Amino acid sequence: MISSPSIVPKTGARDISNPLSSIDSQLMIADDLIACAASSLHVPDLGQQVKACLSPTATDAGIPGLQQVILCVHRYPPAWGGAEAYAARLAAYLQQHSTRVRVWTTAAIQLEDLWYPPAGIPQYVQESRSEAVVERFAPVRGFPGRRWLLKALSFGPHPLWRCLTVPCNPLCPSLWRYAGGYAGPVDAVHALAFPYALLAASAWRLARRRGVPLFLTPFIHFGDRTDPHDTVRRAYTAWHLRWLLRQADGIFVQTAAERDVVLSCGVLPQRVHLQGMGVDPRECTGGDRQRTRRQWNVDDRVTVIGHLANLSWEKGSIDLVEAVDRLYAQGWPCRLVLAGPAMPNFRRYWRTRQGHPAITWLGPLTPEQKRDFYAALDVFALPSRTDSFGLVLLEAWANGLPNVAYQAGGPGELIRHEQDGLLVRCGAVDKLAVQFIRLIRNPNWRQTLGSNGQKRTVTEFRWQEKLELVRQTMQETIQRLRHGAYSIPTAATGTNLV
Repeated sequence: MISSPSIVPKTGARDISNPLSSIDSQLMIADDLIACAASSLHVPDLGQQVKACLSPTATDAGIPGLQQVILCVHRYPPAWGGAEAYAARLAAYLQQHSTRVRVWTTAAIQLEDLWYPPAGIPQYVQESRSEAVVERFAPVRGFPGRRWLLKALSFGPHPLWRCLTVPCNPLCPSLWRYAGGYAGPVDAVHALAFPYALLAASAWRLARRRGVPLFLTPFIHFGDRTDPHDTVRRAYTAWHLRWLLRQADGIFVQTAAERDVVLSCGVLPQRVHLQGMGVDPRECTGGDRQRTRRQWNVDDRVTVIGHLANLSWEKGSIDLVEAVDRLYAQGWPCRLVLAGPAMPNFRRYWRTRQGHPAITWLGPLTPEQKRDFYAALDVFALPSRTDSFGLVLLEAWANGLPNVAYQAGGPGELIRHEQDGLLVRCGAVDKLAVQFIRLIRNPNWRQTLGSNGQKRTVTEFRWQEKLELVRQTMQETIQRLRHGAYSIPTAATGTNLV
């Protein structure tokens, strides 16, 4: 193992009285700090490992258009999740339009791997996929007292230091260092998914060092808009994340409500682009309803409520189980079918509910199983507190299903109450159960709500338009930059801390 630097930051004669005086000073300070952390955690230097994998050193000066994009995301397929699937779809779209893509991500497959990666995981892996070259960096494995140590360190006054040490982050100093030395071609850098600030900070580092535009798709979870003290929104708009938003040359948001949140963080309106997500019905429709319901031992008189998510309290999975348990106790003919992986808080809860006659957990689904899953449902539910949009809602609509969700985050903006779905006050489990009763009683109304949503997927949620907006925005920003009509923000103009 290559020895790590001294844990004492080497400031030398550098003037750090104003740490935000230049981009270079910010990078040097952050390098000193992360070197300190890396040495104590025995993180190997990946320089020699990655050097052999790099393309020949090239300059992007004079290259027309959008030739090479680097995407930074916390996980990437085969990891399952909305941001992960979107990153792969965006990479494939850019590749189809003659833009080469490199993905920088962690080696995590399960969400817990971000903090507790499996033993023996390679420190660096590069793989070639049809849509991109993917470079995976191993997170540092958790250690006793990690949360409290990082919590204390995160109170440092520098925004980059906070980005690197906030406790919810995976610790991945090798990726940060890689961003500081990458010499391959790049025209734009695009980072996805707050609150994983280390990934976005690494993207910022590369973009500013190379003088190319930085784009963010933060997928901000803004929780219950009626609650001015909502803890989810506070977490996703913490001061270091607001700072990152203000560094971006373009930000893609999914709803008008998310745009309002971003603008409230001090971002210039012309840099915020309302995008939204799309759905491809070929990927989620066409399943076998009758066969699947027979497999679930459910007859046509039973209303099946489906929920596909990373099962957790945050996604509303526990609230759903509680609501259906109340319906079952009252004698309503219903079945709740859960699908997807589960977080520890749900797994602990499930041990107290396992074997419930009205509740089934399928686990993760294959593409074919997902089509069958939707085909066998009568209602889809996502009472999530932490979704910026909710791609599964579009998939449910594509199958003609009504959606039920909390008035929180993207789902609360996406669903039109009593037109294509039903909305419930966040956390109101009793009212959630009441809405399910309304749908159980009125199968014709269920079909009307689902049909209205299905019509919207044809006109409002087409991937071609959504992805082309991203490509065109990046392309136009690069052209403006190269023709002198736009300049990359400097520390002096864009790195205020508040």
